[in-house]
Amino acid sequence: MRLNPTHSPKRKSWVESANVEGCEFPIQNLPFGVFRRKGTDEAPRGGVAIGDVIVDVAAFARAARLRGAARVAAQACAGPTLNPLLELGSAHWSALRQALSRALAMGETGWEQRKAKLAEFLVPMNEAELRLPVAIGDYTDFYTSVFHATNIGRMFRPDNPLMPNYKWVPIGYHGRASSVVVSGTPVARPRGQTKAPDAVAPSFGPCRRLDYEVELGFVVGSGNRLGDSIPIASALDHVFGVVLLNDWSARDIQAWEYQPLGPFLAKSFATTISPWIVTMEALEPYRVPAFKRAEGDPAPLPHLLDASDQAEGGFSIEVEMWLRSARMREAGQPAHRLSLGNYASCYWTLAQTVAHHASNGCNLRPGDLLGSGTISGPEPGSQGALIEITEGGRKPVDLPGGEARTFIEDGDEIVQRGRCARDGYATIGFGEAAGLVLPAK
Repeated sequence: MRLNPTHSPKRKSWVESANVEGCEFPIQNLPFGVFRRKGTDEAPRGGVAIGDVIVDVAAFARAARLRGAARVAAQACAGPTLNPLLELGSAHWSALRQALSRALAMGETGWEQRKAKLAEFLVPMNEAELRLPVAIGDYTDFYTSVFHATNIGRMFRPDNPLMPNYKWVPIGYHGRASSVVVSGTPVARPRGQTKAPDAVAPSFGPCRRLDYEVELGFVVGSGNRLGDSIPIASALDHVFGVVLLNDWSARDIQAWEYQPLGPFLAKSFATTISPWIVTMEALEPYRVPAFKRAEGDPAPLPHLLDASDQAEGGFSIEVEMWLRSARMREAGQPAHRLSLGNYASCYWTLAQTVAHHASNGCNLRPGDLLGSGTISGPEPGSQGALIEITEGGRKPVDLPGGEARTFIEDGDEIVQRGRCARDGYATIGFGEAAGLVLPAK
């Protein structure tokens, strides 16, 4: 682990809300996003979340008189996306994060004067409109959970659920970047072509088996040139940070269209991400060993195998999905949790997916998004999609108030949350990735 003073659980901030127990954005987190004040025509700009406020990074940095790489990185946050910051690379990202942490810390020499000088560059979270943090050029979704792959495969191939390549190569498909939306954006039920098993011909209409997938999204920072690969030992240096990701899925459309080339319209209608990017540096304390492969499983090929990655290439990130129906909202009932899983249960590490993606010379670019694939664990309640939880719709989920669900219905609000916790370190959160499902247009 590459730890520094920003990770110390003893560090507190003069932003008092950041020190409250249960706060998702303590000073040890400092995730990056893009915002502007609600009800204004202000230009969107880069911000950092701390407590219940947002640091206007470029303005704050000028007032704090940041210098060197930190100042260059802060200036790159002045525009409507964080892509210019991502292009600078990990040394600049770290310099800015550490400078912000020092400027926001209580107890550092002159902190009271800094508070008086810099507090005006903090915007209350409830007064801000959060935007997509980056311009996403490309979006690739992987399939890294062996438990999810097995659960889904068992529905179609009970005797041989895993395809023979699964344990040799990280499986992925090219998603649709244009329909990635920020948390809070409503999602219209898609229309598409489906075919019932007993039907003579397919029909076109609204999806009847709408689902979610609990995932993480990894935001590429500095990329690689076309034709060059990325060695697994340095793969994480090319990743800026992590967002929550809900890969909305139309299961009935998917079942009809996915052979032989895989998902298409069943997944291209919407993908929801959280607005805050938790940096890889903030995640350092939560590294864990890579997933322990079962006896008899093949070892990764040399380009996907690195001793350091095996020792600490996993990340313990809890992810959960909640549902709140229209009836529950009307009755004032809280959302109902459907699942709780952990990214550490995934078969392939983040470094392996990055190295594999670039192994053929594919050029990754700043702002590209890599999905983890559905995160499902081995325990009951850790399955990251309704199709798994309900066993293909055969076993409905009971909701408070007498409702039940096999798949998502119109008016349902789907909310994904995540956090990292470890003894001896601060607990940090990711915000949420939420979407209200509207009827088909």
